[in-house]
Amino acid sequence: MVSSKPRKQRKARYNADLHIMQKFANAHLDKQLAKKLNIKRRSVRVREGDTVKVTSGKNKGKSGKVNRVDLKNNFVYIDGITRKTAKGKEIMIPIRPSNLYITDLNLSDKYRKEKLNISG
Repeated sequence: MVSSKPRKQRKARYNADLHIMQKFANAHLDKQLAKKLNIKRRSVRVREGDTVKVTSGKNKGKSGKVNRVDLKNNFVYIDGITRKTAKGKEIMIPIRPSNLYITDLNLSDKYRKEKLNISG
């Protein structure tokens, strides 16, 4: 983003293309996990199958597997973190990736392993 004006920053984030929105869907890595896998970066993109822990909000301290990542609205949906609607239906609570940290990575994709420089 070129401008330092908050209004233009918000507009740029809101109107960003999906390939740029992917960069906003990062969450911090657990320090022990980064040490174990020898990852030098602080944050990694959140993907389905990752195990995450919530760091703030009503659900602070809860953890679970990522069920869905909504890039358009920049939300992550986690198994086990739900609420009841007025009709009694259970729905997943959307959580921002910045309020999460990754405790276990889904390394079934060889390209993700390659990008993170993980052998094995």
